[in-house]
Amino acid sequence: MKDKKDNVPVTPAWTAYEKVAFRFFFIYFLLQVVPLDWKYYSDLLALDWSPLHFSNIFYAARYTPRFFSDVPVLQDWLVIAVIAIIGTIAWGIVERKNKEYNNLYYWLRVVLRYRLAVALLAYGFIKFFPMQMPEPSLSNLNTNYGDISHWKVFSMSTGIVPNYESFLGLIEISAALLLLYRKTASVGAFIILPFTGNVVMSNLAYEGGEYVYSLLLVSFALFLFAYDIPRLISLTSFEKSTLPSRFKPDFKEDWISNGRIIAKSSFVFIFVFFYGYKTYSTYQQEKGYQYPNSKGLVNARGIYNVKEFVYNGKTLPYAANDPIRWKDVVFEEWATLSIRSNQAVNLVTATTEEIFTKDTERNYEFAGITGRHYYNYNIDSANQILKLVNRNGNYPKDQWTLKYDRTTDEQIVLSGTNPNNDSVYVVLERINKKYLLEEAAKQGRRRGLKL
Repeated sequence: MKDKKDNVPVTPAWTAYEKVAFRFFFIYFLLQVVPLDWKYYSDLLALDWSPLHFSNIFYAARYTPRFFSDVPVLQDWLVIAVIAIIGTIAWGIVERKNKEYNNLYYWLRVVLRYRLAVALLAYGFIKFFPMQMPEPSLSNLNTNYGDISHWKVFSMSTGIVPNYESFLGLIEISAALLLLYRKTASVGAFIILPFTGNVVMSNLAYEGGEYVYSLLLVSFALFLFAYDIPRLISLTSFEKSTLPSRFKPDFKEDWISNGRIIAKSSFVFIFVFFYGYKTYSTYQQEKGYQYPNSKGLVNARGIYNVKEFVYNGKTLPYAANDPIRWKDVVFEEWATLSIRSNQAVNLVTATTEEIFTKDTERNYEFAGITGRHYYNYNIDSANQILKLVNRNGNYPKDQWTLKYDRTTDEQIVLSGTNPNNDSVYVVLERINKKYLLEEAAKQGRRRGLKL
């Protein structure tokens, strides 16, 4: 629209409804994006920043307000909405002269674009280098299906196809890069709506803990995409000639324009190249962050049948309901030993994405699993002693000191005491068991399997 007198473009005035709606969403989304929650800074300060790990950037990128618990809940949104309503009323009373908020609207979209891009890059790279949902451990593969939580089933089902997980990460990274440019932002937002919407539904269906955060990202994408919806409807539904929005703030001063370029370049360097390199480095050196990195007993990996079990000098024959006798034992490639018995296991849930750098904190392998007790062990090779500590925090006193004797490559004899100073003597024999995943890896995905 142009002024007839001097042919100068005139910006149309907004309706009262549009101005009220904008004031609300402006305050609401800024409170969702700008880190004002003291818990966020407290968590960041608690991290080990030396040396800089990709997890530091991940946690810095995963901000969301929390008023009621350590994990975000929908009630947090209600608090923010109430604050936004109060702010909207106060804004309308104090300021009534502006006929439009095109500049503020532009900058709000910029903030949401980059906030959404940060979140997508943070999760995209840990999928692209398939670490978020790794392949199941040997103990997981030897756990009854009924002893696995819904969330863990979903995670392991995705983990067995790492190429698919990498593809999912590539979609997130691609959408994030599209958001960084104004002309392609709506395309990126459109991709996110079904993709992250599916993440929301998966979290709800499989009882995951990230549904609130993923739903927040969907709300960001929906707000960004809504900017072009009227033009898309005009073009596709009414088949009218439709011009793209070419609104752009006028950066009259050079320092503003140069600062914008520097800020954007810094963002790309930190969250794309540096963060991408750090995640790749962790994937190459440690094969991920979910499983412990410390080496286990040499050439001991496998599942073992409990051939003989002597408890306080008394031999206990196999009995399915025996609360003391072990049923089988799994040695992982790393320093984890899991024991299947009839002893109850208090379930550990870890449905939100956590990145631990210390082996003792990495709980993915036993989170969402019952039916097995998982132990981390230290090896005293000189005296042939294993010191076992239950990884489940509900059993802080469950520690064993066992002497090991490897009579053959396929047999391990353990003897020592349990936390109650009861003596145990266990003869373990390795079961020559083949696993479909490993056989497929040996033969190649395209070749048939012979079981």
